[in-house]
Amino acid sequence: MCRHQPCCPSADASDRDAARVVASHPEQGWSLLCNGVVAFDDEGDILPDGSVIAPQRRPTDVHAHVA
Repeated sequence: MCRHQPCCPSADASDRDAARVVASHPEQGWSLLCNGVVAFDDEGDILPDGSVIAPQRRPTDVHAHVA
């Protein structure tokens, strides 16, 4: 599918979200990548085969300061 040089990562690669954007819809929160992945702003993905990659939530470092 990808014609870029070097080729973009495939949809089943761990770095699939590094593929180039071919259609961007920031107002709706998603982009279509050249490897067929639909990447969402919350970091979830839908792969070309219809499988879903859940959003990868990063732990936040919250420190409460008591005065």
